[in-house]
Amino acid sequence: MERPYHHGDLASQLVSAALKALDTSGPEAVSLRELAAELGVSRAAPYRHFVDRDALLAAVAARGFEDLNVEYERAARAPGGAMDKLRELSRAFFNFARQRPGLFKLMFESEFLTRDLPPVVLIGPADRAYRLLWEAVAAAYPQADEREVKARTIAMWSTSYGFLSLARSRRIREFMVRPLSDEDLETAVIEAAIRGPGLSIAPAGGPE
Repeated sequence: MERPYHHGDLASQLVSAALKALDTSGPEAVSLRELAAELGVSRAAPYRHFVDRDALLAAVAARGFEDLNVEYERAARAPGGAMDKLRELSRAFFNFARQRPGLFKLMFESEFLTRDLPPVVLIGPADRAYRLLWEAVAAAYPQADEREVKARTIAMWSTSYGFLSLARSRRIREFMVRPLSDEDLETAVIEAAIRGPGLSIAPAGGPE
């Protein structure tokens, strides 16, 4: 018997199923045909919602940014001052990367956002993630001007991401960090990221 085209909110179910495959085996494990079989719909049904696998993965990445933004917004409501909230936001970024590595890789290492025309579904959530980070940095450094806030934001993001990338690729060996615990190391990286050691931004148009 031919399988049905519709299966409730199929678009949302395809994204959820793709997320599971992603967390288990990475982006290469996501197949529209296999997801259709898993959800009990015809092979053609997913294409009524996503033109191809690339479109589905863009929607998955968008869901990832939406989930990350929820964590960022929770950090913004955490008790304490602005610097405490910035630390919480940093920990949210670390926790997300550690708990959802396949999704994190898709969000930050795919070429979706480097295209001349990024997928529309991804632009809003990804921009929101940057805006929440930028706002947290601006609140923690109220005396900083726009140039310094932007520099601190990128320095913070790249420091955290760089550490996570090195850790994921197992480039950080035990002898390099012993006797630090994982928590010690994470705290050290977060503090370096949010404080930007030695950061000095020359005024626009100032001497080289």
